[in-house]
Amino acid sequence: MTTAPAPTLPAEILDRRARAKDWFEDLQQRIFAALEQLEDEAPTHLYPGPPGRFEQRPWTRETGVGGGIGGFLKGRLFEKAGIHTSAATARFSPEMAAQMPGADKDPSYVSASISLIVHPRSPRIPTVHMNTRFLSTAESWFGGGADLTPMLDVQRRQDAPDAIAFHAAMKAACDPFDPEWHARYKAWCDEYFYLPHRQEPRGIGGIFYDRHNSGDFEKDFAFTRAVGEAFLDIYPKIVRPRIGEAWTDDERQEQLVRRGRYVEFNLLYDRGTMFGLKAGGNIETILSSMPPMVSWT
Repeated sequence: MTTAPAPTLPAEILDRRARAKDWFEDLQQRIFAALEQLEDEAPTHLYPGPPGRFEQRPWTRETGVGGGIGGFLKGRLFEKAGIHTSAATARFSPEMAAQMPGADKDPSYVSASISLIVHPRSPRIPTVHMNTRFLSTAESWFGGGADLTPMLDVQRRQDAPDAIAFHAAMKAACDPFDPEWHARYKAWCDEYFYLPHRQEPRGIGGIFYDRHNSGDFEKDFAFTRAVGEAFLDIYPKIVRPRIGEAWTDDERQEQLVRRGRYVEFNLLYDRGTMFGLKAGGNIETILSSMPPMVSWT
């Protein structure tokens, strides 16, 4: 990476990046509000202390041009949550350019994204991850998705209520654009969020897509917005009925062990983590996906 901006990308691409950036930042603020509302609703006998609030930390890239807003929450209902946006105008290193479509012609690129991880305190409330992004070299595409990770084995079935609701929400986001997309992106999610060394999935899945370019930018941008809206709608609906449920010490221990699997995946296999570290992203936001407490015993 160099400190110079990318001067060769056309105005149309810069405009598309700006629109994506504005959308992701608006969605970020609305998710802040939704999770803070749940913090307010959590019963004090299970979640003592004041409701948590997001701390917003703007940051600036050290390479290229851009930065973002890191949103960090340490709450009573949500033990740790991170909701982050970023945008960049920069150039890929030769190593990364070799892996990116269009970057062999010109390593200049623009990007915009939102990424979030939510680790609830209660083992009865599932962890959730969502990420959507726009990236353009000489070619442009969207990527991202959302996936749910229940902490208790009894909830980690595809026929469990939370799994059914989450998959239905993701399907509803996909179907208006192409009835084949959900099956394709659900299968891709199951393949991607798998721990080969454990021979087990990270969670119950969701959808995952990358280098998504149907040839119609407006359609693809609308699809990516639909994924964000689907997440914002379904996750509070999954959390709210469970915030009054008590849990046992054994369930808490099961949660901590399951979080260990989450750490293993993010550090060994997650492309977003690797991309962020190699592309000069913000270390604090990239590694905020790590759970606050974890166990391997």
